[in-house]
Order: sequence, then C-alpha cells, then structure tokens
Amino acid sequence: MPGVAEPVIKLVRRTTEPVGAQTLRSTGAAVIAYAVATATLSQPAPLTAPLTALLVVQVTLYATLTTGIRRVNSVIVGVLIASGFSSLVGLSWWSLGLTIFTSLIIGRLVRVNEFVPEVAISAMLVLGVAQVADTAWERIFETLIGAGVGLLFNLLFAPPVWVQSAGASIDGLAREMGDLFRDLGGDLGGRVTVEDAAERLHRARRLDHDIVEVDASLQQAEESLMYNPRVRQGLLHRVVLRTGLDTLEICAVVVRVLSRTLTDLAKDRVDEPLFPAEVAAHITELFEQMAGAIESFSVLITTPVAASAEEAEERLADALIASRTTRDRVADMLLAAVQEHPRKWQLHGALLAEVDRILDELDIEKRAERLGQELDRRAADLHERHPRLLAFRRRLGLVKAAGREKRAEVEVR
Repeated sequence: MPGVAEPVIKLVRRTTEPVGAQTLRSTGAAVIAYAVATATLSQPAPLTAPLTALLVVQVTLYATLTTGIRRVNSVIVGVLIASGFSSLVGLSWWSLGLTIFTSLIIGRLVRVNEFVPEVAISAMLVLGVAQVADTAWERIFETLIGAGVGLLFNLLFAPPVWVQSAGASIDGLAREMGDLFRDLGGDLGGRVTVEDAAERLHRARRLDHDIVEVDASLQQAEESLMYNPRVRQGLLHRVVLRTGLDTLEICAVVVRVLSRTLTDLAKDRVDEPLFPAEVAAHITELFEQMAGAIESFSVLITTPVAASAEEAEERLADALIASRTTRDRVADMLLAAVQEHPRKWQLHGALLAEVDRILDELDIEKRAERLGQELDRRAADLHERHPRLLAFRRRLGLVKAAGREKRAEVEVR
C-alpha cells in the first residue's frame, strides 16, 4: 500500500548537514577545548574539557545553549557534593553509595534533566582522588572551558537550519493526503467494495502516524531557527510552519471521518454504485480540486521566497474557488438524489459537512488571522517572561505603539 510513513521517517532521521561536516565540527571543538585546557590548567590530561565540548556541540544552536547550561550545572553540583563528602568521610563502599544517592536526588532537584546521572559520575570521579579540593576546582574549570569552546564554536560556525527537511516532510504529508483524495474519488460511479473502502479508511488512519513523524522533523527545524545568527525573522518561520502543520493535522482528521462516511455508504450499497453517475463525476472533480488545494497550501507554507509564495497563494485561492463552486453543484445534486432515494441521507449531509470543514481550514483569510493571533500570543508570553526587556525597549523608544509592541518584542526572540 502506498504511503508517506516510510519516506517521512527517512526524512526525519536524515540530517541536512553532511555527516563529515558534523564530524569535523565535533572533532575541532574537542581538540581546541583540550588545547585551551592544557595551556591554562595544571592537569596533565584535562580530558573533561574535550568531552564536554564534544557533548555540548549539538545539532542546533538552541540545543547547544540549553544542553551546555545543564551539563555545566550537573558537573558543578557533582563536584560540590564530592567536596562536601570528602571533608567529612573517606572513600568506602557506604560513602560511595551515599554520595551516589545524594547526587541523584540533588540532580533532580536542580533540574538538569537528562544529565542527572552525570551529577553522580562527577562526584564519583572527584571523590576518588587524593586532593579533592584542588581536583574539584580543576574539574569545574575543565568543564567551563569545554562548554565555552563548544558554544563559541557553534556561534562562529553556526549549524544549518533544518527548515528544508521539515518542509519536505510537510510536503510529503500533503501529497499523501492529495493522493488519498484522488483515490477516494476514483471509482464513486461504480460499485465500491467494502474491502476497498476499508483499505482507504486504513490509509486515512495512517495519516495520524505520519503527522507524528512530521512533527518531530518540525520540532528540529524550530530549534534550528532559535538563536541562530544565520536566520532573520526566525519566529515568523516557526509560526508559519507550526500553524501550517496544525491545519494539515485538522484536515487529516476530517479526511479520516470522510473516509469513514464513504465506507458506511459502501456497506449500505453493496450491489449498487455509491452515487449516480453524474453526481459521482462531480464528486470526483471536487476531490481532485481539494487535493490540489491541499498541495498548494503545503507549497505556500513551505516556500520562503516571497514571489514563489505569492504564486502559491494564487494557486491555492483558485483551487478553493473551484472547490467551493463544485461543492455547491454537488450539494444540489445530492439534494435531488436524496428526495428520490432518501436511504442514508444523513451520510450525504455528513459528506458535505466534512468537505466544508476542510475548505474552511484551508481558507487564506482564516490562515492570516490565525498567524496574527499566534504571533500576538507568543508576544504576550514573551512580555510576561521578560518584562524588564520590554521596559528597556520602551525607554529607548524602540516600541511606539501597542500593536507594534508585540511584533517588535517577538522579533527579539
């Protein structure tokens, strides 16, 4: 069965940065950190510095910042715990166990997340040496050197953005939905078996799993845009992609319900066509137009160039107009058909309601309104978290009006 699951999974797992480039970046940061630590510290082999640099240099600059801070915190906390225990007790099985237990508990309290075990590891390494006080400070300095080199390395050699990979995932999802629409409308004028209808319903349900994979790719792209010096208007890109995927997710849910409606019709009309030939032809045309609208919507939200985006918006507008015109024609035909054959009339109404919901979600004006609301919401959240930054910008006269305050503050992020 054709589907988007495997291609999307491959896109999520595939890095947009060549493996060789990432290897060179990690190796370079580790070597520089070791050289700096050797030149500034008295330790004969300050391996903590290159180890920290190697782990801090992550795929995205945002991950580097957040990971580096948590890693440094975990090491410092572990060193301080070991220093405290060394001044009270020596190294024995029970003191080692008590150190590990205390480190794991305190590590969770200071919220170093995935680096909780490193608190205990740092404490053990420092507790096992003779001159704990000197080694403790040396280890802290090594960690700071490694984290600093890793951070500077990513600032000077900024990681790439992952928008292209996320856009390809979103486009793959939209094309799968378009293909499903075309298949749903392919044989409505003939006898559709329950097995065929159920198979398409299964494909529609698989879209939920595909969305999970696309969401993972999008989260990676959002992180790559945050704090990246290569990117201007990073928030706008993130909001466009996120709200676009939210729209496609709603459409996927409605497509699943629509597939269920057609499956129920197939169960009820085993020995007859689902619709009269003329009605079926117009529904097929409608589904083809809606497939084009979904694909045009995907191009619109994943196209960064203004000229190409305007062209995609025009195609989407044309597809929506054609879809609504055909939808009205189908509604009149279904009404006439129901008056002649009232059996299962509610499924006809459900079919039209599901079509209306998808067209409403893809509406250009509604999308613009949703984008504005999301930008305002994120701006308000930023104001609440950083009120001093807002006050500072007001004193500098960088914020002129209430409406522009939010947009200006958002762009700081």
